[in-house]
Amino acid sequence: MFSDIKEFHGLSSVNLGIVIQSFHQQHSAAGEEIVRYQDHNNSVFFVLKGMIRVHYYALSGDEVILCDLPAGEMFGELTAIDGLPRSATAIAKTDSLLASIPDKTFWELIHTYPAFCNAILRRLTGQVRRLTERVFDFSTLAVRNRIHAELWRLARERMVSLNTAIISPAPLHAELACFVSAHREAVSREFASLAKINLIEQRGRNLHILDVAKLAKLVKEVQGSLD
Repeated sequence: MFSDIKEFHGLSSVNLGIVIQSFHQQHSAAGEEIVRYQDHNNSVFFVLKGMIRVHYYALSGDEVILCDLPAGEMFGELTAIDGLPRSATAIAKTDSLLASIPDKTFWELIHTYPAFCNAILRRLTGQVRRLTERVFDFSTLAVRNRIHAELWRLARERMVSLNTAIISPAPLHAELACFVSAHREAVSREFASLAKINLIEQRGRNLHILDVAKLAKLVKEVQGSLD
């Protein structure tokens, strides 16, 4: 399980074995809160099994979903690095197995293993790039275009052939609306429109993207040169 975490891929099997001894494992039931927005808990968490949702609620009560993290991902590193309170809440979306270390141990790993340090730096720069893209989308794109962009992002992670993808399980329309700052009704309308042009097809809890290239073209036409 630990070998599936990409930040550890540069470690030798011997070093990985040493690192694993530092971790505390815990099971979290679906819906269980792991860290809360503005908490001062400073542990870093690694997802060994299951799915974690990172989100927060605006003062209006509207939910903003930042991301869903599958097995192999990590969270909590920002607080471990800067010592500030948590910037979001993390809950177990499904029954999950987590491994955690305190911030002091996290820093020791960074200073001891250059490969791990490099992986963390790449992770942080990737987050900045994704946030830049998301700010661009929210600032310049219409709701339907934001829906297209999010579907394209999900499709790229779940390709099953050169031009098709299966998002399984597909996010609920209300969930997707929280990702793109929209309303469920807008997502439902756009899904119906995309289905009419044979770009998507819902089969139970699975969403089939039938033409990823066409979806990408819809996104790039409104995003311009941003990649």
